[in-house]
Amino acid sequence: MFFMLTVQAANALLQKPRYGCKIADHRAVLLGYIFITFALGTIGFAGNVKYTEMVWIDLRDSPGGPAALIENELDYWINLMALACYYIMEWFMEALLLHRCFIIWNWEKYIIIPMTTLFLAMVAMSILVLAESSGAVFYNINTQIAYLCIEVGITVIYTILVTSRLLSMRRQMKDILGQEHVRTYEAVVAMVIESAAFYSIVGIIFIITFAIHSNISNLVFLAISHIQGIAQLLIIIRVAQGRAYSSGTVHTGNGTSLEFNGVRRCSQHR
Repeated sequence: MFFMLTVQAANALLQKPRYGCKIADHRAVLLGYIFITFALGTIGFAGNVKYTEMVWIDLRDSPGGPAALIENELDYWINLMALACYYIMEWFMEALLLHRCFIIWNWEKYIIIPMTTLFLAMVAMSILVLAESSGAVFYNINTQIAYLCIEVGITVIYTILVTSRLLSMRRQMKDILGQEHVRTYEAVVAMVIESAAFYSIVGIIFIITFAIHSNISNLVFLAISHIQGIAQLLIIIRVAQGRAYSSGTVHTGNGTSLEFNGVRRCSQHR
């Protein structure tokens, strides 16, 4: 699914936009983003597959057997490489969320400063996890819990900030133009909630199972980065198709600026 949505997002970005011209300005950046995250996700997945092969096939007769190999998983460079790829992939994905949050909040400093601080704390925690991994059992790295809480917290806060902002704008537009002109806001709010909800739920399950040292966390860990990547790709596809929020100038009653890609057509398509 991650691969198919990557192809679909790339195809949507490469198409000549029917609505709005803003997407052309960011096409190269978004294409770079989807290919980088796909490459990192694929390398991380391949590393996990290879390590699984080592546990159950190549090194199954080593002292302690597969149980010891799983417990000492961070002693193997291929597993550390996979972990590093997932962390870097998540940096890119969280950065994209923050960028969209800042656009919707019109780059207000009281939003930028705390959200950027959380992002930098998340990056620092992931680096500390890798630094503390030598000879350590993954479950015993307390920094990982802090990292997971910050990462999921950013997504939850992003969802709250974006939906509250859009709903506020929806009310303003409804007062000015009427009910028939606010459906775009409702669609974007639904998109934000749908794309973030699944990842947030899975992330909370991961935090709980990791904290109690449950083996379920291993299943969640192998999928969580790709789930987040899928959520981000769904947003990018909607952006490319002109069905998502973009920076621009549609003014509400109190001077707030807002534009959706579907509001205005490019001059060459008029």
